[in-house]
Amino acid sequence: MGNVIEIENLTKTYGKSRGVSDLSLQVKEGEIYGFLGQNGAGKSTTIRSMLGLIGFQQGKIKIFEKNIKNSQVEVLKNIGYMPSEAMFYPSMKVADIIRFAADTRKLDCREEAEKICQRLQVDTKKKIEELSLGNRKKVSIVCALQHKPKLYILDEPTSGLDPLIQKEFFQLIQERNKEGASCFLSSHVLSEVKQYCHRVAIIKEGKLICVDTMENLSKANAKRVKLSGISKAPSLEGMAQIQEGEEEITFMYNGNAKDLLDALHQLPVTDILIEEPALEEIFLHFYQKGEK
Repeated sequence: MGNVIEIENLTKTYGKSRGVSDLSLQVKEGEIYGFLGQNGAGKSTTIRSMLGLIGFQQGKIKIFEKNIKNSQVEVLKNIGYMPSEAMFYPSMKVADIIRFAADTRKLDCREEAEKICQRLQVDTKKKIEELSLGNRKKVSIVCALQHKPKLYILDEPTSGLDPLIQKEFFQLIQERNKEGASCFLSSHVLSEVKQYCHRVAIIKEGKLICVDTMENLSKANAKRVKLSGISKAPSLEGMAQIQEGEEEITFMYNGNAKDLLDALHQLPVTDILIEEPALEEIFLHFYQKGEK
């Protein structure tokens, strides 16, 4: 199985502002690849460079084994791109926007577009200016998916969508993936990347700090623990970032679950919450381990 995306030493700066620095990654054919990072980390810069929408100072990008600088038109024919911000002509109706997107590719996508619109509950009779952010996002999804490309490049696709539509969207992506399509998905939401992606790259301040399977990342990551009813943390190996309050403490825990429960059994704890860490805490976790 070959690589559908190959990025080698990509560097893009905006004057003195940071973009991305010496970034290299590969996406395998048939893979759902998560690109995880905070807003401003360099996700959109990487994606726009991949599509040839912006130039870059150094590096090489190949999609379908073709250099994006030399073969942009040919490459983009087989890509479904969804930008992070859905911008359309405000006075046009949704149906006309969707048809316009298909016409630019010289394809008849009416049947597939209708199916997606039904599943995402898209009102095609309204004008773009009448739509909320979430509904504009749904129109963007239809435009990216209706021609059934080999590769989907999706930049923060679920922001603004309600949970039920998010679930239906990922169901669509998984169906396309089973049919052989690949997907490059940027996000700052750990839970959706964890649930749907085969591998994940973490980017911070324009630099790639980790690439691994979601399974391995989950094993490596500590959990955030919140305890009510006590004001002093137990002494236990694997604890970090301890914050003590009057009747509540929180900390990161990367030790044995049984040891934690045994320690808490001796304390007057009234409530306990164990959850996935925030994205910032995952970054900190990898920096503490010295991973790049």
